[in-house]
Amino acid sequence: MASEVPPDEQSNYETFRECMSEPILKALAQPVEKPKSRKRNRKTRSNIASQDPDSTTLNEANDPEDLADFIDYLSTTLFLSLPHPLRTLTHKTHKSTPSLYQTYTLPLPPSTLTTLLNTVPPPFTDTLLSLSLLPSPSSLPTFLLPIYTSYITATTCPPPIWSTTRTAACEMCGRDWIPLTYHHLIPRSTHAKVVKRGWHAEEQLGSVAWLCRACHSFVHGVAGNEELAREWWSVGLLMGREDVKEWVKWVGRVRWKAR
Repeated sequence: MASEVPPDEQSNYETFRECMSEPILKALAQPVEKPKSRKRNRKTRSNIASQDPDSTTLNEANDPEDLADFIDYLSTTLFLSLPHPLRTLTHKTHKSTPSLYQTYTLPLPPSTLTTLLNTVPPPFTDTLLSLSLLPSPSSLPTFLLPIYTSYITATTCPPPIWSTTRTAACEMCGRDWIPLTYHHLIPRSTHAKVVKRGWHAEEQLGSVAWLCRACHSFVHGVAGNEELAREWWSVGLLMGREDVKEWVKWVGRVRWKAR
């Protein structure tokens, strides 16, 4: 499906796909009660999306290859429905074009969100409902707003001052074909307390790790900011956690198809 995205929009599409994958991977990472034993068949994107919601669970659809295809399908469907200026949004165009700045400055104006929601293809919503990723059609704004927000944040932010430390692959899962984000190993909200209590030297406060969006989100879900600053302030320490090891082993197998 990604081949339908124009070449000049491919970079933004890949960012959008990472933003889309975040809530889906997070949902699949949640422990759920296993259903009674049944024969499990290999599923493709098409038959995942067509299953009756009463007979399909997210855990049954988490084969890495099928999951990547499924996320690619959802991402392409929604991305191509976005207005062209949003699909090609950059830091430069956002700052230099008043109409874009007004329309896509966060938090999103209600009129912008309404416009975006009105362009969502019905099959996209139906697919989310069929897999219980949406409890009801009315919850679509709640599901999509964080995705739109993450995408706009990623495409309009200036190059980070830590860009010289950028790695070729996610420092946790090792995937090197997806966009990376920078994770403050010592969260900025804790810096004053960290220095006051002597947890770390002041020169360590700017330490970052380059993570894929899925791993970045997962890290912030395993502990609060103070605990991250005090106990999990390096990639090595994070990778020593059993829950992180299991997550990395699983998410590292989710691979987008070659384009």
